[in-house]
Amino acid sequence: MSVIRSTVTGCGSYLPEKILTNDDLAKMVDTSDEWIVQRTGIRQRHIAAEGEVTSDLALEAARRALESAGLEAGDIDTIILATATPDNTFPATAVTVQARLGITGGAAFDLHAVCSGFVFALNTADAYIRTGLAKRCLVIGAETFSRILDWEDRTTCVLFGDGAGAVVVEATEGEGTNSDRGILTSHIRSDGRHKEKLFVDGGPSGTGTVGHVRMEGREVFKHAVGMITDVIEDAYKATGLSSDDLDWFIPHQANKRIIDASAKKLNIAPEKVVTTVQLHGNTSAASIPLALDVAVQDGRVKRNDLLMLEAMGGGFTWGSVLLRW
Repeated sequence: MSVIRSTVTGCGSYLPEKILTNDDLAKMVDTSDEWIVQRTGIRQRHIAAEGEVTSDLALEAARRALESAGLEAGDIDTIILATATPDNTFPATAVTVQARLGITGGAAFDLHAVCSGFVFALNTADAYIRTGLAKRCLVIGAETFSRILDWEDRTTCVLFGDGAGAVVVEATEGEGTNSDRGILTSHIRSDGRHKEKLFVDGGPSGTGTVGHVRMEGREVFKHAVGMITDVIEDAYKATGLSSDDLDWFIPHQANKRIIDASAKKLNIAPEKVVTTVQLHGNTSAASIPLALDVAVQDGRVKRNDLLMLEAMGGGFTWGSVLLRW
């Protein structure tokens, strides 16, 4: 049976030039390289330059993804940009990227699901493509989390970094089997009861300020592994596949302890796990496409490989995407 699949045909990423190491942070707050690495696995993160905004990062990642796909900007009919740190309250940062790419048709909009944003955006792009609402989507995750950090709070400022990643997703014809290239299944969840465990204490309607990230780290860790497992097991049920079938597990890069614990619970071999948190920190919606692009560029991810993407973020939100490259 012929079906429409949403196939990733190109990817790209961008990291700001400035690198902030753990030793640099130790000069700013009461922390140390040993303390940060032991608890998170993070050794450094990239920080946007003064005047460098989310759309700047997103634009460069988008251009690289288009080049990777062998497409022109005008070939794109939909841009979905996942971010929790937009340039402005409105308009959507996606329309700034659209304009700077020279695209004057189609739709462009932001999607806000924090660290799960890229997974939610892929899920949305897949729905648009499968229902005929779009043929070629540019899906971007981009963040400048450094702008919403309290640099005196050592429990949060050591965790996050800035960056952007993007993929081109195109409608292709498949046979309706697990051998098809493209997104095989995706699953997303939200539970607003956990808002206070990870949130920003500001906003246009509530305080009229941007605010700062606030987090109950132990509570987030406690829920993360179970939630991640939930949506990945749903993907296995939907397809009849298992961890043994995966070529690569590309999780949200928040904390190496969470990544390792999730892989162990799901019986995913350590050598199948793509980990970049040590170099990028937690880049929220940008973390999965950044990690994906690293693994594509260094040759690990190859055509027809089976990839499991997953993320969990503030809200709580969480989700998975199972796709064949």
